[in-house]
Amino acid sequence: MIWWIWMVAGLVLLILEVLTPGTLFFLFFAVAALLVGALDLIGVAWPIWAELLAFSGLSVASLLLFRGPLVRRMQPSREASQPIDDLSGEMGTSAHPIAPGERGTIELRGTVWQAVNAGTMALAAQDRCRVLRVEGLTLHVIPEREPAVPAA
Repeated sequence: MIWWIWMVAGLVLLILEVLTPGTLFFLFFAVAALLVGALDLIGVAWPIWAELLAFSGLSVASLLLFRGPLVRRMQPSREASQPIDDLSGEMGTSAHPIAPGERGTIELRGTVWQAVNAGTMALAAQDRCRVLRVEGLTLHVIPEREPAVPAA
């Protein structure tokens, strides 16, 4: 094959990689095409089947060897990321009455949250409550006036 066909194919594959961020699949095929094109350019004479075999082998081998480590390296580490804001111990206000074990809503930090009354006493509307734990976007709360923290 003519060397410039491999180069164009490599550039098209690089563009596809840029248009599909985070996948890191087309990158290895692009590099293999550019390498085969560069070998053709410097005068390595081989039949078309050998070029296609080299392209396929280089693509698959580099994909299997290098994609995993590159993806892991590109992901942010837990230490470098911002710590997750824990709302445990924060005080909120119930929007509506919530019976023990029932779901309702509370206001905390200016936002309305789904909440479960984990205490033994009912929450009346506008009662203050303390967050025990967070599960997803649901807060488990107890009334401020509750004498003891129940077992979670």
